[in-house]
Amino acid sequence: MGGFSDRHGGVSLPPYDTLNFDDREDDPSRVRHNRNLALSVLGYSVDQLCFLNQIHSAQVCHARPGSQEGDALVSDQKGQILAVATADCYPILLTDPVAGVIAAVHAGWRGTLNRIVCTTLDAMLQLGAHLGHIQMAIGAGISFSEYTVGRDLTEQFLDSGFPREVVFQGPVGDRLDLLTANRWLAESFGVLHEHIWCWGRCSTESDFFSYRRDQGKTGRMWAVIGQ
Repeated sequence: MGGFSDRHGGVSLPPYDTLNFDDREDDPSRVRHNRNLALSVLGYSVDQLCFLNQIHSAQVCHARPGSQEGDALVSDQKGQILAVATADCYPILLTDPVAGVIAAVHAGWRGTLNRIVCTTLDAMLQLGAHLGHIQMAIGAGISFSEYTVGRDLTEQFLDSGFPREVVFQGPVGDRLDLLTANRWLAESFGVLHEHIWCWGRCSTESDFFSYRRDQGKTGRMWAVIGQ
């Protein structure tokens, strides 16, 4: 059980309106209300929540209730719900329903470049998951058309072995396709093409929080998965 949030349906005030899950700048009591509301809809409570102090790394943590430092969580435990927060980076949820192994990944450009999806998949396999059973869902993130970056970054992706189709290098600016990059990583690792679902929404749309669009003053969505 799990899913991806947008920015609607909570109690936070502008510029974090309304379903913000990040309490670093927003009113903590409003964020707490938003978290409790979202978890209760899924049948969970906050004491079952496993989340992260995200550091744009490739660090994968074995989930436990409360906060840990890293950018992905894996679990084979019943009664836990894993959450990652995003506002342009891609949220990725993974499950092997046969083995009872789940994962949640925060994939920005640094995590993608360092193949955090592959590290997470490897951690799932160590807990008993099987590649043929793993299902993957990718939520809203910044789209290829909106993600302009420097030439040094696109060169890093190409030098690291990513296919040419994940970058565009042009005379007026380069762009990076994190969605395609993470799909390619998962399929190269062995996840079946037909087991990968993408929402296909861009986080710069008005339904979502976007760090880039809002120049750093914005909320965070959640991607959550539990069993």
